[in-house]
This record gives sequence, C-alpha cells and structure tokens, in this order.
Amino acid sequence: MASSKGPGGAAAAAAAAAAELEKLSVEQLKAVKEQTDLEVNLLRDSLNNIKTATARLGVASTALSDLSLRPQGKKMLVPLTASLYVPGTLDDADKVLVDIGTGYYVEKTMAEGKDYCERKINLLQSNYDQLLDVTTKKKSIADEAGVILQAKLRQLASTP
Repeated sequence: MASSKGPGGAAAAAAAAAAELEKLSVEQLKAVKEQTDLEVNLLRDSLNNIKTATARLGVASTALSDLSLRPQGKKMLVPLTASLYVPGTLDDADKVLVDIGTGYYVEKTMAEGKDYCERKINLLQSNYDQLLDVTTKKKSIADEAGVILQAKLRQLASTP
C-alpha cells in the first residue's frame, strides 16, 4: 500500500481505499459500512472516556494545589465516594495517597503527586489525539462506503 506520509500520500491512500470499495458487492459494502460505523461508535466512546479521565485528573491536580495551601491541623471533609464525605483533619500536607489504578494507592510527596497527575494528563492527551486521528479516518471510510453503496443501489434500481 502507498505510504501516507506527506500531503500527496494521504490523498493517494484515500483514492486507493475508494477504488477497493468500488470493487465490493452491495452486500460486502453493507457489511463494511456497518462494521466501520460500529468501530466509529466504539472509538467515540473511548474518546469520551479519555476526556472524562483527563478532566478527573485535572480536578485532582487542582485539589492537590489547593491542599498544599492549607495549614496542618485544618479540619476538612474527606471524600470517601463521590457523594459520601467524612470529617477529617489535615495531618501532613506534603504526603498524599495517589490512586494508581485497580485499587492500588501509593504514598507520594505533594510534588510527586502533582507530577503524576500532569504526566497522566499528557499521556491521555496524546492517546486522545491518536484516537481522534483513527476515528476521523474510520469515519471517512464509513462515509465513502455509504456513498458508494447508495450509488450502487441507485444503479441496481434503475437497471430494468
């Protein structure tokens, strides 16, 4: 297949994909369209999940910054779940527990906790950008398959 590097490569790859789609039967085009539409929907769900995770990490990073400004011994409400808070007292503002996933927590300094959040945000943003590119390409394939399918169906309907 042609390389998709450079502006001419992407256009050549799209033209080659369209030529391949033209060779397919109506049933095969329907299957390709359904499959790519399903993939696009799954990719969009993943994009939304990444956005949500990025927003949560942004809130966590802000909370760490806010926490570092509070004096030792400060009374506060500590979240146990999204809707359940218990009273607590700030013991050491320089040490925090960081949720690293699947129920594991690691004690880190405030700076390490902020750094962890920023690195995760950057990783998620990179993944989001890559996934958005894949989603856009899949969507264009689905759209192209739909156009070709409609043209073939019109052609079949007009044939006596």
